[in-house]
Amino acid sequence: MTIDLTRRTLLQLAGATSLAMAAAAAARAEGTPQGGGPTYASRTPMRVGMVTLRVKNLDKVADYYRDVIGLTVMERSATAAKLGTAGVTLLVLEARPDAEIEPRNAAGLYHTAFLMPTRKDLARWLVHAASHRVKLSGFADHLVSESVYLDDPEGNGIEVYADRDPSQWQWSEGSVKMASDELNIPDLLSLTNTRVPDYARAPDGMRIGHMHLRVGDLAQAGGFYHGAIGLDPTRSRNGAAFLSSGRYHHHLGMNVWQSQGAGQRDDQMTGLAWFSLVMAKPELLAAQEERLRKGGAKVTALADGVEAIDPWGTRVRLLKV
Repeated sequence: MTIDLTRRTLLQLAGATSLAMAAAAAARAEGTPQGGGPTYASRTPMRVGMVTLRVKNLDKVADYYRDVIGLTVMERSATAAKLGTAGVTLLVLEARPDAEIEPRNAAGLYHTAFLMPTRKDLARWLVHAASHRVKLSGFADHLVSESVYLDDPEGNGIEVYADRDPSQWQWSEGSVKMASDELNIPDLLSLTNTRVPDYARAPDGMRIGHMHLRVGDLAQAGGFYHGAIGLDPTRSRNGAAFLSSGRYHHHLGMNVWQSQGAGQRDDQMTGLAWFSLVMAKPELLAAQEERLRKGGAKVTALADGVEAIDPWGTRVRLLKV
C-alpha cells in the first residue's frame, strides 16, 4: 500500500489550512531518547501507570484504540476491555451503554498522552494515521516534545507524542520552557518511509507519559495534586498548570479553559473513571499515603496501594510497581 503523504494531506486531516492554524489548535492542549528502553517519564520516582475510561460503545472505542493507536487488546468481554502493549496494561474501558457523554465544560479528562519511545516511532505512527485518514485535531512543537492531537469516538482527548532529549529542555528557577510552535512535519517524516506504512502496532516501550485534566479551580487543584499527591510544579500559564515527579516536564497537566467553576463530576456519565500513579519505591508509597491522610483527603486502601479522590471526583490510584 502506498499513500500520498504530503503536508497538505496532514493539514486536511487536522482541519487546518496552515501549520500555524494546526499549532494554534494544539496550543491549548499543553502548554527522544534513542532505543526502546524506558523513557525519562518512566524513570522518575512517580509516573503515570494506566487509565480507565467509562464508554458508551465499548466495541467502537476499543477498536479505535486498537486500530488507530495500535494497542493490543489483552482482554475483552461484554462489559470491559483491557488494552496495552508488551503485556503492560495502559487502558481499561468500562462499558456504560446507558451513560450520557460527559460535557467538555465539566471537570474530567482533557487528554491521555501516549508517549512514543523514539521520535522515529512518532513519525511511523503519523504515517499510519494519515494512511487510515484518521481525523486529527492539531499538532505542535512544545520544545520539550513534539505532539499530535486527536479524539476518540466519544470525544476523549488523545495526545501522541515523543520527547526531545532531556538535555535540550530549558529550565529556569524551577520552571521548564514550553511553547506551542509549528511542528516541523517534513523533518519528522524524514525519519521514515512515507510511502509504505510500517506501524502495525504500538511499540513495546510506549507508555502513558502524562495525563491532562480539566479542573474547576487551579489553586484547589494544586492543593490536591501538589500539596497532597506530591507532584512538583514545573510550569504555569494562563489557565493551566503542569506538575511532575523527578524533573520530567510534566506527568500531569491541569486547565480551566472550559471548566472554570465546574462542580462535582457525575460518575454516571462517560469519561475518566480513574488513573494511576506508580511509585518506584515502597517507602515512597507509604509516605504518599501519610501525606494524603494528614491533608484530610479521602483515602481508600487497595490491595496494591491506595485511592484518593480529587476535589471534582476524579479518582487517583497510587500504586506500587
